[in-house]
Amino acid sequence: MNKKPKRGSLFLLIGNSGSGKDSLIRWALQNWPKNKVPPLVPTRVITRPPSPETEEFKSVSEAEFQKLAETGAFSMQWKSYDIHYGIPKEIETALAQGRSVLVNVSRQIVEEARTKFPNVYVIFVYVPFHITEARIRARAREQGKDLEERIERARQNQTYPSADFVIDNSGNLETAGNQLLNFLLNHS
Repeated sequence: MNKKPKRGSLFLLIGNSGSGKDSLIRWALQNWPKNKVPPLVPTRVITRPPSPETEEFKSVSEAEFQKLAETGAFSMQWKSYDIHYGIPKEIETALAQGRSVLVNVSRQIVEEARTKFPNVYVIFVYVPFHITEARIRARAREQGKDLEERIERARQNQTYPSADFVIDNSGNLETAGNQLLNFLLNHS
């Protein structure tokens, strides 16, 4: 009799713009133990121009995004700051096969994910507001009203009380990266 594999864990990394979520993901994968299967980190689909210097994603138009959504290409999707984000369906296959998944998402999708999937862990990346503001301004991705909206949202969202784990990413990336790596390894 074939034994069904244990479902993989879904790790949702949340935090304000500029908190370093993509940097933490990259660090954890680069330092993943060679003898363990790393989590799947799906390529997000986003309706904004590419920014390869800060994060990898598939850039699409709103029309392309809507077509993908209509065909059921996304496991999760949301809209934030007039930008659409989609997480490909491939995560469902990986989870069913027992592989863990790590994805950078908006806090607005957390409850839906917790309802849809078992084994969900929410990891909040905390950075003090003054550091977050400086990072958002330095990356220069947004301008004018868009920039001010991101900064104000960061000011209002300095905590996430229902997180399963909190990482302070205000200092050394290696220190915060080790916290993420250890949590992932202990809960995969």
